[in-house]
Amino acid sequence: MAVMKSVLEAIGNTPLVDLERLVKHWKLDGRILAKLDSLNPSGSKKDRIALGMIRAAERKGLLKPGQTVIEETSGNTGNGLALVCSLLGYPFIAVMSKGNSIERVRICQAFGAKVVRVDQAPGSKPGAVSSADMDLVMAETERLTKELGAFCVGQFRNADNAAAQETTGDEMWEQSGGKIDAIADFIGTGGGFTGIATAMRRRSPGVRCYVVEPENVPCYSGEKPKGGGHRIQGGGYGREVPFLDRSLITGCVGVSDDEAIEGARLLSGVEGIFCGFSSGAHAAAARKLLQGPEKGKTVAIVICDTGLKYLSTDLYA
Repeated sequence: MAVMKSVLEAIGNTPLVDLERLVKHWKLDGRILAKLDSLNPSGSKKDRIALGMIRAAERKGLLKPGQTVIEETSGNTGNGLALVCSLLGYPFIAVMSKGNSIERVRICQAFGAKVVRVDQAPGSKPGAVSSADMDLVMAETERLTKELGAFCVGQFRNADNAAAQETTGDEMWEQSGGKIDAIADFIGTGGGFTGIATAMRRRSPGVRCYVVEPENVPCYSGEKPKGGGHRIQGGGYGREVPFLDRSLITGCVGVSDDEAIEGARLLSGVEGIFCGFSSGAHAAAARKLLQGPEKGKTVAIVICDTGLKYLSTDLYA
């Protein structure tokens, strides 16, 4: 590998790992392939969209040299943007709910970003960011954007989010030798699902694409919310996201907090893949698919971020 000019060149091209030990542990018939996007420089898959959205904004003339960049984030996109903006010379402000883990705040700060933490909505629990919590974060982001004349990246509305994550799907397909039958992806902004599914269907129209959602807070399955919220940080807000392409959805898989936690702990303990809640949800969803409609097939998932971002939680307590 050649010497890189900056850490930005280290974004993407992450390994794809066969989770044969986990499949054996669960006594499943089939195969799970995991894309280790937790190995991106700031520790999550969102480095891809951070670089992709900033570069696209530059090309389109939406972002001026030295202009302040601001973003509403649960943390991972904020971490990625803090890294990218630091290297490209843009001051960055991350607006986050106080319900998100403190590690994500400190990672942003380590890259030189300012973090604005927004109080949670009445009744919300720390570590369980609700739709109401995100509404407050978005409102504060909008206020600060106007006040500062900043450029708001807008990951929930920015189609360059999904475009940047098509690279993930392309890499997974190439690394697997085209041997992927289905994917499962947890819905945050929807960019991961849409990007990966678009890339897969471009290669093979028959690839089945499943949305992963918190069992208590479904949106795309058509089931009614059960209440009680959930602990899977970074998504599952129980709302439609603007650019998620419903035509790509084969089906939906609901995952409970306990299943996500078990999945994360087994990924770490059985496969040596230290990860967070959403990656555990992906493993749990893949398990359900191999026990059901995808029995005997190959299901691909993404390891979204590193477990280092959750040490203040009880995920590994």
